[in-house]
Amino acid sequence: MIERIADKIAPGRTPSFNEAQVVKALEIISTHGTVGRIRLSKELELGEGTIRTFLRHASKEEIIKSSRHGIGLSEHGKKLFSDLRSKISKGIEIPNSPLTVGPFNVAVLVKNVAREVKTGVEQRDTALKAGASGATTLVFSQNKLVMPTSKEDAFKGISFVHDVLVSELDPEENDVIIIGCGENRRLAEQGAVVVALKLLNQQGIR
Repeated sequence: MIERIADKIAPGRTPSFNEAQVVKALEIISTHGTVGRIRLSKELELGEGTIRTFLRHASKEEIIKSSRHGIGLSEHGKKLFSDLRSKISKGIEIPNSPLTVGPFNVAVLVKNVAREVKTGVEQRDTALKAGASGATTLVFSQNKLVMPTSKEDAFKGISFVHDVLVSELDPEENDVIIIGCGENRRLAEQGAVVVALKLLNQQGIR
């Protein structure tokens, strides 16, 4: 459904927003209860024309409802967002470290998708295509976070980063943490969420 919202409705043009921005829009609407188009435009950093396209697509999927108070989530939309949040955590900002490559770094937890991770290069490339500076993939295995295919301690000298990720995101066995990096927080989070959605999609196809 998220892919459909971010896709074009024939014969229209391809929308200038992606799946991560759809998720962020749902998060903003859920947080505020109802929100106006101007506020949604400012918080997403998207033009009002793009917001109108998003709202048209979201309405077609019946996940939002409009009233004189603004735009809210329908019951269907609330369930979609709740299901999504049970699989992908809210992003948390973490400090720069040897694990990151951008001035801004946002980590998200993705539930039970360790089987979909190979080397981590695939996740990095996905984040780059989404406008991020890169992404770091970490798998929670045997009560600690490790980098795929690496036997070295990824947190040597930066154990505080490990502690922040574990305490804030509370991973369980086979969960994955994606750290998106970017020139600003929006791009960093966007990269992480696009990667998370792709991992979940791969899990669904398997």
